[in-house]
Amino acid sequence: MGCSKWRAALNIGHLRVQSKLSVFFTMIILFTYLFYCLNGYCDSLPRPVYDQQSNHQNKITLNDGASQQEKITHNASQVFREQMSDFSDGSSDNISIANTFGSKKFPQAIIIGVKKGGTRALLEFLRIHPDVRAVGSEPHFFDRFYDKGLDWYRNLMPRTLEGQITMEKTPSYFITKEAPRRVFSMSRHTKLIVVVRDPVTRAVSDYTQTLTKSPGLPSFQNLAFRNATTGLIDTTWSAVRIGIYAKHLENWLRFFPLSRLLFVSGERLVTDPAGEMGRVQDFLGLKRVVTDKHFYFNQTKGFPCLKKPEGSSRPRCLGKSKGRPHPQIPSEVLHRLRDFYRPFNLKFYQMTGHNFGWD
Repeated sequence: MGCSKWRAALNIGHLRVQSKLSVFFTMIILFTYLFYCLNGYCDSLPRPVYDQQSNHQNKITLNDGASQQEKITHNASQVFREQMSDFSDGSSDNISIANTFGSKKFPQAIIIGVKKGGTRALLEFLRIHPDVRAVGSEPHFFDRFYDKGLDWYRNLMPRTLEGQITMEKTPSYFITKEAPRRVFSMSRHTKLIVVVRDPVTRAVSDYTQTLTKSPGLPSFQNLAFRNATTGLIDTTWSAVRIGIYAKHLENWLRFFPLSRLLFVSGERLVTDPAGEMGRVQDFLGLKRVVTDKHFYFNQTKGFPCLKKPEGSSRPRCLGKSKGRPHPQIPSEVLHRLRDFYRPFNLKFYQMTGHNFGWD
């Protein structure tokens, strides 16, 4: 009987010790957790599985079945985050306020050609307009960097506000076989501008530019003819090939109606910049802001320059590379080249419904 009481007392004592130890270890855990939370470590703890699943489900709902208002709110927050990221990328002294408003969009209009036709002048003239935002350098997305993807391309664009249009220019698009399909895949509503110029004059200008970079280049006539005796033109030479406008236009008309294209005269852009700019602004759906009051003719360079804006000490002219003197080309060479282009020019006039008067 005494042994039984002793064992019972021993068991009770053992249970009390276990209970006290449990309370002791629980208190240690709680105090440890409290210490970590007070020091800011709680935020790094793993999130509950149900919370992660809930957020994932919310994303699915947003993409598949959210209301229009929810999508607008979500998109607005995305734009806000993009804008705020502009402030954290560098020193606050270098922040441009213009870069913190609006959103980056695919270009609604592209100057697709042609090289040495007057595309740089057109873009500079358009930049006067407050509703035009354009990329400075040529992106070459649809001919060289298409594999980088549309997100990469859109990120190159400047931010625009409601009512403004985004533009870019890459003259080589016009002669790139894959470009029409790629632009159409981005947006079938893209407006396309082609600045064209007398193909003979354009070829000489093209050669002149190349000659300044490569002084040891063969003569113009050696490059233009496969056989100087027969007068057979070498259409593989890019300076000649670019000027066969009708051939390149056929490629674009497979994807875009003629109403989506505007053909700007490179010659008229020099002799009557305000008149040609009026056509361009109408085509883009813009108010005619750029007028003759913005231009004056630079006799030295031989083309129009922009009058100096308020607060500027001098007018804006294109760079030194524009308006170079052309080398002397034998008249017989130019005559043969003009004969070569004549049937292509006539077809181009017919296709566009406009006689550019090159013949």
